[in-house]
Amino acid sequence: MKLVIGETSGCPLRGHGEFFTGLLTLLISVSLSFIAGIYLGSVSAVLILIPGLMVLVTPSINMRGAIAGILTSRLSSSMHLGAFETKFGRETELGDNLRSSIILTVIISVILAIFGKIICLITGTEVIGILEMIIISVISGTLAGLVVTAVGIFISIVCYRKRWNLDMVGAPVVTTFGDIVTLPFLVVIAILVMQLPLPGKIVLGLIVLVMILWALLSMRGATKKMKDILREGIPLLVPLCLLGIVAGVLYTNNLDGLIASAAVLILISPFMNGCGSIGGILTSRIGTEMHMGLVDSKIIPQSLVWKHFGENYLYAVLILPLMGFLSHYAAVLCGITTSGLVPMILLSVIAGLLVVTVLNLLGYYTAVLTYRMGYDPDNFGVPVMTSSIDLVGATILILVMAVLFV
Repeated sequence: MKLVIGETSGCPLRGHGEFFTGLLTLLISVSLSFIAGIYLGSVSAVLILIPGLMVLVTPSINMRGAIAGILTSRLSSSMHLGAFETKFGRETELGDNLRSSIILTVIISVILAIFGKIICLITGTEVIGILEMIIISVISGTLAGLVVTAVGIFISIVCYRKRWNLDMVGAPVVTTFGDIVTLPFLVVIAILVMQLPLPGKIVLGLIVLVMILWALLSMRGATKKMKDILREGIPLLVPLCLLGIVAGVLYTNNLDGLIASAAVLILISPFMNGCGSIGGILTSRIGTEMHMGLVDSKIIPQSLVWKHFGENYLYAVLILPLMGFLSHYAAVLCGITTSGLVPMILLSVIAGLLVVTVLNLLGYYTAVLTYRMGYDPDNFGVPVMTSSIDLVGATILILVMAVLFV
C-alpha cells in the first residue's frame, strides 16, 4: 500500500483545516509539555546538587526532538512523493530511518557529553566528571530516544493511514514527547549514577562503550539511504549540540535568578516546545513544498511562504498568553515562587514573538540554502529549528526577564 500525490491532494486537512490541525496539535503539545516544566521546577534542588546537570538538560531535550524530527520530516516527504510503505526491513523508508535515528542518538549523546564538559571547563562552570557526563548522557539519551523514535514511527503510520498531513503533526508531537520523556530519564539516571560507587560506574561505562561500538559498526554496514541520513545528520547535529550546550550554560549561570522566580522554570519547557514546534511546522511544510515544486529556493520568499509566516504569528498570538497564564497558576498550585500573572504573560508573549520572528527567517533560509546546495531540507529544517530555539530562546527569554523582572 502506497500513498501517491494524487491521493494526498484529496486530503481533507487543507487550507483552514490544516491550520486548525496545527493549532490543535500545538495546544495539546504545549499543554503536555507543562508536565516537563512542572517537573523541572520541582527538581531545582537536584540541579543545584549535581553541578552541570542543567547544561545537559536543554541540549538533551533538543537532540531527542531534532533526531525524531528528521525522522518524521523525511517520512512526510516520502508520503507526499508516494514512496512510503509500512515495512521495517532494510532499504525501506521506515526501517532505514528507524535504524539511522538510533545510531544518531547514541553518537550524538556521546558528543554532547564531551562538548558539555569542555565548554563548562572553558567558561568556568562547575561540572561533574567526564565519565559521569558520558554515562548519564548516553544511557538517558538512548532510553528517551527509543521512546521518542517509537512515538515518531507510530504517529507517522497513523497519519499515513488516516491520510493526515504529517508536516502539521510530526514536529509538535515528537518535540513534546522529547520534553516529557527526556527530562525524567536524565534526572533519574543522573541521581542513580552519582550515587554509584566507582566499580558500578565502571560497569556502566563498559555498557556505554559497547553501545558506542555497536553504533560505529552499524554505520559501516549501513544501507545507502542510512549513509545519506548519517552523512548529512551527524555534521549538522554536532555543531547544533553546541547551541544547546551554550543555552544550558546560560541557564546554569542564571540558575539562582530562575529559582528565585521558579515559574520561569515551568515556562521554559512549553515555551521552547511551542516556539520550536511552530518553527518545525514551517520547515517541514517548506521542505515538502520544495520537493513537490510548489516553492522555489528564492532569496525573496514567495506568497505561499509569507502565508506560512503569517500563520506562525497567529499560532504564537493564540498560544503564548496561555503559556504565561498556565505557568503562573501551575507555580501557585505547586507552591513555587512566581513573579505574578501579568509579568509572566508579558514575558511569554514578548519573548515568544521575538523568537518566532527569528525562527521564521531562519527556517526559510535554512531550507533555501540546503536545497540550493543539493541537500535534503528535511534533514536540516527541524534540527536547525529545535537547536536554534535553545540558544535563541534562552537568550531572548533571559534578556526579556531581566527587563521585566527588575
